Amino acid sequence: MTWEYALIGLIIGFIVGALAVRFGSSKLRQQNTLQAELEKNRAELEEYRKELVSHFARSAELLDNMARDYRQLYQHMAKSSNELMPNMPVQDNPFNYRLSESETEKNKVTANTPPRDYSEGASGLFRPIQDK
Repeated sequence: MTWEYALIGLIIGFIVGALAVRFGSSKLRQQNTLQAELEKNRAELEEYRKELVSHFARSAELLDNMARDYRQLYQHMAKSSNELMPNMPVQDNPFNYRLSESETEKNKVTANTPPRDYSEGASGLFRPIQDK
């Protein structure tokens, strides 16, 4: 019977010791605090990234609308200046440059093509001997 009491006491001692180490360790509490803070900061960073993407998407949309409205306003002013002052010389008209659809399309095409940063023919060491 004595050994049974010793065994029960040993088991209770292990449980009490484990609980004391678990809840009494300052390093473990500090680690848990840092882990919680890390998770909080990660969540805040992810939320900030989402807000940033949303902000830039909305800004791009507003800038596109503003450019379209400006183009429409300029076309309206050019058209009305020609209609209201038909006898005015072209060089005196402040709206003599008209934005047409073909010019805007041409600008879009040139904006999408990459710049040419090379010469037309071979030059220097790579030129064939018969061309020299």
